[in-house]
Amino acid sequence: MTGIFYHLLGKSRRTLVAAAAGGTMLAMPGAFAQDVTAPPAESAATNEIQQFCTNIADAARDQRYLLQRKDLETLQASVDERIATLEKRRAEYEDWLKRRNDFLKQAELGLVDIYKTMKPDAAAGKLEMVRPEIAAAIVMKLPARQSSLILSEMSDEKAAVLTNIISSASDPNTSKEPS
Repeated sequence: MTGIFYHLLGKSRRTLVAAAAGGTMLAMPGAFAQDVTAPPAESAATNEIQQFCTNIADAARDQRYLLQRKDLETLQASVDERIATLEKRRAEYEDWLKRRNDFLKQAELGLVDIYKTMKPDAAAGKLEMVRPEIAAAIVMKLPARQSSLILSEMSDEKAAVLTNIISSASDPNTSKEPS
C-alpha cells in the first residue's frame, strides 16, 4: 500500500510518511482538532439556567415560606389543643383535691371529737395501733391535759415517737411545705 502512495505522490520516502500520517489524521476528524465553539454554547446554557433560577428564586422562597407557615400553624393548633386538654385536666384535679382536703378536714375534726370523748387509757390503746403521724396529729389537736393523759397511758416507745413528731412539727426550722 505504501507503494501506491509512493507512486501516486512521486515523492521521497519522507514525503510518503508525512502524507500517510496526514491521511490518517484526516481519516479521524476531530481527533486532534479543538472544539472552539462548545464553551460559548455551554456558557449560554449556564447563563440561561442561572437567569431562570434567579427569576424563580423569589417565588420559590415565597412558596417555601408558605409551606413552613402552614406547618407551623398546624403545630400551633396541635399545641393549643393539648394545652386546652391539660388545663381541663388540671381544673378537674384541683377540684378533686379541694374536695379531698375538705373531706379530710371534716374527718379529722370528727376523729378528734371521738378521741376527746374517750377515756385516756382507751384512747392510748387505739392510738398505738394507728400510724405515728396520724396519732401525733390527733394528740396535737386534743386539749393539753387530755393529750398528756393519753401519752402517759401509752408505751414509752410509742409516746417517744409521737413526742418527736409533735416537736418537729412545731420546730420553726422544719419546712411547712411538703416536698
